[in-house]
Amino acid sequence: MLVSRVVTALATGAFWCVATVVAATAAGPTATSRALGLLMGGLTVANVVGVPLGSWLGQVSDWRGPFWVLAVLSACAAAVIGRFVPPEPRRQPPSVRAEFAALRQRRVWLVLGFIALLMGGVLATYSYISPLLTERAGVPAGAVPLVLAVYGKSAVLGTAVGARVGDDRPLATMIASAATTTLILCLLVFFSTSPAVTVTLLGITGFAATPVLGALVVRFAGSAPTLASALSSASSNIGVTIGSWAAGIALASSLQEAGPPLVGTVAAALTAVPLTALE
Repeated sequence: MLVSRVVTALATGAFWCVATVVAATAAGPTATSRALGLLMGGLTVANVVGVPLGSWLGQVSDWRGPFWVLAVLSACAAAVIGRFVPPEPRRQPPSVRAEFAALRQRRVWLVLGFIALLMGGVLATYSYISPLLTERAGVPAGAVPLVLAVYGKSAVLGTAVGARVGDDRPLATMIASAATTTLILCLLVFFSTSPAVTVTLLGITGFAATPVLGALVVRFAGSAPTLASALSSASSNIGVTIGSWAAGIALASSLQEAGPPLVGTVAAALTAVPLTALE
């Protein structure tokens, strides 16, 4: 099981960094955010649908059932990609040296820092949303999956909105997403006794910038975007790891359930640092 997890993680990471570049190249510079919004929208929908579906399959069958279903779906996805994704034109692929040279671009690292802070802030709060809902807001435990489903749908909406406006106004989209996310997380700290609306809004604002950020990483990396795209996913994971760790410490402190959204507020507010340097 451990080996399988490592192999699937390697495959997933490789898929997303290459898929981002393929989608951006196919769409062209004027529609990159829209293409990446569609790509990431699929990921968000998969989380909303796949997690409860996988849990249900594990209950009605044994633990192997979801893995068999995923194996079949993955094989079908590979066949669809092989059939319908057009091959790239023949050209000299960027060398490893060129990929690392693209990382010398200061703007690439500023966008990566923005991704780590924003995703770390949003998902640090989301990782501990269940105690916030049940202990502080008094939401019944049975209603928590419903709130999470609404959050997932709002994240799909936020990704779609960001993709729609991001190609024309990338910096404005980043500023609006960071500012509104910071405000909503701050509201969760002080008014978390009625979090239903704020959790929904958090899904919209927190994910509105994701297609824009992916598009900017590809654009700033120039002719060697694959490694930079891979670092985009890595920076998000690093931000989530550190943010969730800090939020867990805050939850165990005297702050209790207000701790995670406070950590998220600080992380989201710090996006102003790379954003100011980027402008």
